[in-house]
Amino acid sequence: MFRKILYPTDFSDVSKIAIEYIKQLKESGVKEILVLHVIDERDAQFNYLYIMDEYTGDKSLKQRLENEARKGITEIKDKLKDFGFKITARIEFGVPLKEILKTEQEEDISIIIIGSHGKSNVAEMLLGSVSEKVVRKCKKPVLVVKR
Repeated sequence: MFRKILYPTDFSDVSKIAIEYIKQLKESGVKEILVLHVIDERDAQFNYLYIMDEYTGDKSLKQRLENEARKGITEIKDKLKDFGFKITARIEFGVPLKEILKTEQEEDISIIIIGSHGKSNVAEMLLGSVSEKVVRKCKKPVLVVKR
């Protein structure tokens, strides 16, 4: 039924819980996992530091963020490698929802598995969470893993 999973992750505790669900789907025929990490360009601190890096010609911020993401993806690969999945990874800079939607269109995925923090602060109530927007906008089935 499911062949390829899109697994967007922010490396949070709840996204790590989703790995257990991915492992359980092996029996349903899942062969491949695409791990996606999006470095959110809307983060004010990121924008300030990125502009400073561009101004000074120093690419260290972008490299640091990419290196941290690679480290997180390696940890995920280590947790899943014994289950026989083919694992690919993408690190993108952008808006998480847009990058998830773009990846859904570009890749032949069967299901999206995403963690939800379950926060209830005012900003999230007004804007909505990434996982909630993924459920509303993605065309493929979405499994939301809650805390």
